[in-house]
Amino acid sequence: MPRITRSFRWLLSVTAIAIAAPALSPVALIAPVQAQDEIEEIITTGTRRAERSAADSPVPIDVISGSDFQQNSSSDVQDLLRTAVPSFAINTMPISDAATIVRPATVRGLSPDNVLVLVNGKRRHRGSIISFLGGGISDGAQGVDISAIPSLALKQVEILRDGASSQYGSDAIAGVINFVLKDAAEGAEIQAKYGSTTEGDGDHYTISGNIGFPLGNDGYLNLTGEIKDVEGTVRSIVRDDVQQAIDSGYTPVSDFRLINSYTAEVPHYWGQPDIEDDFKFFFNAGIPLSEAAELYAFGNYGERTVTGGFFYRNVTTPGNQRGGVYEGPLVDATGTADPNGVPSVLVGDLDGGTSCPDGIPLGGTNGVIPDPAILAAVTLSANCFSFIETIPSGFVPRFGGDNEDSAFTIGLRGEFELGTGLLYDFSAQTGSNRTDFFIRNTINASLGPDTPRDFVPGGQEQTETMFSANFVYAVDAGLESDLNIAFGTEYREEEFDLFAGDAASFALGPLADQGFSSSSNGFGGFPNTTSAKQDSTAFYVDLEADLTDQFTLQAAVRYEDFSEFGDTTDGKIAGVYHVTDTFSIRGAFSTGFHAPTAGQANITNVTTQISNGLLTDQGTLPLSSAAGQLAATYIESFGNGRPVLGPEEAQNFSLGVAFDLGETSWTVDYYNIEVQDRVALGADVDFLAALNFADPNGNNYTTVSAALTGLDADGVINRADFVGLDDLLFFRFFSNSFDTTTTGIDVVGRYGFALGSGDSDITLAFNYNKTEVDSVGTVNPIDAARVAALEDQLPNVKGNIGWTHVQGDWRTLLRANYYGKWDDTGNGVTGIGAEVLVDAEVAYQARENIEVVLGIDNIFDTYPDKNPFAGDFGQIYSEQTPFGFNGASWYLRGRVNFN
Repeated sequence: MPRITRSFRWLLSVTAIAIAAPALSPVALIAPVQAQDEIEEIITTGTRRAERSAADSPVPIDVISGSDFQQNSSSDVQDLLRTAVPSFAINTMPISDAATIVRPATVRGLSPDNVLVLVNGKRRHRGSIISFLGGGISDGAQGVDISAIPSLALKQVEILRDGASSQYGSDAIAGVINFVLKDAAEGAEIQAKYGSTTEGDGDHYTISGNIGFPLGNDGYLNLTGEIKDVEGTVRSIVRDDVQQAIDSGYTPVSDFRLINSYTAEVPHYWGQPDIEDDFKFFFNAGIPLSEAAELYAFGNYGERTVTGGFFYRNVTTPGNQRGGVYEGPLVDATGTADPNGVPSVLVGDLDGGTSCPDGIPLGGTNGVIPDPAILAAVTLSANCFSFIETIPSGFVPRFGGDNEDSAFTIGLRGEFELGTGLLYDFSAQTGSNRTDFFIRNTINASLGPDTPRDFVPGGQEQTETMFSANFVYAVDAGLESDLNIAFGTEYREEEFDLFAGDAASFALGPLADQGFSSSSNGFGGFPNTTSAKQDSTAFYVDLEADLTDQFTLQAAVRYEDFSEFGDTTDGKIAGVYHVTDTFSIRGAFSTGFHAPTAGQANITNVTTQISNGLLTDQGTLPLSSAAGQLAATYIESFGNGRPVLGPEEAQNFSLGVAFDLGETSWTVDYYNIEVQDRVALGADVDFLAALNFADPNGNNYTTVSAALTGLDADGVINRADFVGLDDLLFFRFFSNSFDTTTTGIDVVGRYGFALGSGDSDITLAFNYNKTEVDSVGTVNPIDAARVAALEDQLPNVKGNIGWTHVQGDWRTLLRANYYGKWDDTGNGVTGIGAEVLVDAEVAYQARENIEVVLGIDNIFDTYPDKNPFAGDFGQIYSEQTPFGFNGASWYLRGRVNFN
């Protein structure tokens, strides 16, 4: 059966929703939110008590209105959160393999899968990407694809800054982010935004619309759609090896000096990736079935194509390209191997004989000119082959993926019988995120002259299904308030699928045993289609009451059992004491956990990254695989134990105050988060050493291929279990490894006042955060580079001060964003200076329903410190910079409301 096209799938989805909506008549299970000019903000996150305000919550909760998200040049919700929430961090990810497609985000310096993401109070499914190049902090994480949510669909965002695993389950170690969808039954809004950088690249546009329809007398259907396109940016310089080759007379690489042209023909760039055909659709709907019951549903469909670049593969400079593509053995002028010879370009013998030279020597100034006589001989020979014949200028792979995201939730809530007070909420949901990869302008070197230049390495998909039953009952216990008892159960199943790539993307070609690397260069294809599942069942009880007029206490306990990792029980106790009407003390202690995903437990991946200044292959295999168990036995022989994979465990402690000082309001919260047995990709395992350890005959094999062949012949291993690993020298796997302690302080302040004939509002939000690695692990420890990233890559201090003023038809915003010192751990640069980026926005209400907005982000065109090693790989700035590297950008937005 032919595959349905993406556009047709979108049409089917929208049509189905439009047809089903009147029949489903869903109602979102969200507590009502009061108008913005009222003091209290009603929340649904962190509590199951009705009409709970953020000010009375025992733990800190930030509430960000949907309109606040519009005050930024980006329309990506993740970038908007980075500005609004100081402890939230997200990077641009210019060259990060699949992490470029679904960017990993962190909260409080912890892993992306240590923060739980909800939509309308329901758990959001994870993204399909496991971030193997996550900048150190996010390495190996599989977080939620937050960018799939259009900002115009949001009524508000509630951010719980405390551990909440006992209330919501796995992942809520660093906190909870709840995206609350709009539920208006009338009105419409259309927005159009266009912007660019002041460098003249990075053009982007967004067109979005929201509309509400009534369903019956009291129901609603609220729809949001968005289309977006983002062009890439160029922030690169001419690489040292390219310039050296040109200066030495090797002119085929001259095109790679043209760094100001962002085209496929001149692909030498480093910068923001391209995002094309980005479409998002969300719906939120509901209708009362009776006075005591209402049906609700919400869901989404979206798709986008993201394309980034990889590092340039040079022809003639040894050490700056992945081994086995061009760089050959040392040879003398006759092509004979000689330890004292000169560097050479690798030559393959197509019939497997010995008639061809081992390499084409490189000579001339700086040793970059191929020997013309031997090059001519190789070119004329039908049996001899070198890539310098077909790709003399080198190449830059273009890597990306087509991402598709969808979800659907339906539920029924209400009161069993009016007057009984027993509330219920039954729901069922399913969600999926799929990425199909592509890589272009690259090679499978082992296929020699028969290699394609474009490949389909395969894809991966995360699918989650959940059923839940939640109950709330208020009991008169003789306290200041009723005792709110919430209890329920949840069943969740997740599946992670890998889809095989085309044969050439993982082939071990005829030149593989002559030093030419296999698989599509830069991102090897998946050789097999595999599927892995796991499920969990949970039960919880949540209690909350005002013990006195001043003291509120909350307690929760949750039991959860995982099919693959056993069970865990976690608890929480939190309280707030109102000393006066304007001064409160609050605190909480909880335990938490994060269970490994089915993807982390079963992923197979080979990626190319910088290691000790070279581009090298790094494989990731399941611990449960034959190779993983071989490595586990090898590691166990060192006497430190055997690697295992299970849940992380955490302890959270927080203590804070909330007070008014004159006309200002403040909250100050301290937190301490200890995470033990963190899930991590451990140190590289020497595959050959592990194979030789497994050999009972002590043959001491010198190559992986020979060891696999020999051990298979001896009956020690089954070669079929090691398909595609013949030229993989090192690999790693997920296991429980290191321990960390994260401490910090959040400060939030607000001051509203009259200015002239208008109203002003000043807000301040600052975060101090410090993570220390208590133990690197003993069985499968993390390396020093990972420790440095965890401890020093993010600024310890981040924050912003914003001033908004409304006067007549005009509204203005001025915001200063502070980023403290940080270390570029990827390039080994420490002590990068603090920076302040200033944003400004002016809005004019042209008519009652028309607003025009002009804004500039980073108005003073601030860049991070330059990378002192920029010439090595062409990177002017570090990809780890906490505020990006594009400089100033501007945007023009028009908004039309139909009420």
